[in-house]
Amino acid sequence: MASSIGNEKSVNPVLRISQLDALELNKALEQLVWSQFTNCFHGFKPGVLAHFEPEVKAFLCLILWKFTIYSKNATVGQAILNIQYKNNLSQTEKYQPLSKHQKLWYLVFTVGGRWLEERCYDLFSNRQQQSFCKIKSYISIGSGLLKLCGLVNFLIFLQKGTFATLTERILGIRSVFCKPQSVRQVGFEYMSRELLWHGFAEFLIYLLPLINVQKLKLKISSWCSPIVGLSNSENTLVAHCRECSLCGEWPTMPHTIGCPHVFCYYCIKSNFLFDMYFTCPKCGSEVHSLQPLKYKIEMTELHV
Repeated sequence: MASSIGNEKSVNPVLRISQLDALELNKALEQLVWSQFTNCFHGFKPGVLAHFEPEVKAFLCLILWKFTIYSKNATVGQAILNIQYKNNLSQTEKYQPLSKHQKLWYLVFTVGGRWLEERCYDLFSNRQQQSFCKIKSYISIGSGLLKLCGLVNFLIFLQKGTFATLTERILGIRSVFCKPQSVRQVGFEYMSRELLWHGFAEFLIYLLPLINVQKLKLKISSWCSPIVGLSNSENTLVAHCRECSLCGEWPTMPHTIGCPHVFCYYCIKSNFLFDMYFTCPKCGSEVHSLQPLKYKIEMTELHV
């Protein structure tokens, strides 16, 4: 009964953009499944899946093939977009599902071909014998020819819009709509959000270099922790300023700028070279002169 209903369905050609979207959704699903699978081995020794990665990926793709192409004549991306595969080798224009041979060859070309490419590279990469080198060169030439054929097929697809991949053309399977669909409905909310975010990011990239972040940070720190009521005598410097006003550490080669605060030489020099209008983050005094502290501050004074 189900087969008779399926045979009565008419064929609705699929738009090129819909077929490309389905391929991208399939790739995203494979990456998602693989990432979720690898998360299960975070507690194990690193690299536990490295030696068996091609086989594990092939096994996961085999499971996806069983519940998509073999069961529903459509990949996950096609099912989301209301698309399914049709046996294009049949003479009738009515919908014909894929045969078992087409499904099995689809598995061999997609899953088996990818596994063979990855595993052959590992097998022959460390072999130095002449026979293995020849096999490796033959495999490389064959892989290059297949990619070239795939490129030619893609250019033909852009013109005619029939077979999106080389596997579909070889097996004679074609993408059709499950239900009539004449108008492609596109939601622009995601596109508008992305355009708004990219515009905001470009504005920040243009604006941030114009802002003196260091000076702004020092100004804010001076507002948060101001120090007032200190005299300008050198005895006050020795008694109270046992840390750099910029880095907060014990001052290395302590220097002053004419205010009752002490700075490391490298801290104050680098900030002054970066900003000629540099002011003290504690009291807001400008740099009048960079002078070394006359009284020697010993490290033992830290414990006083």
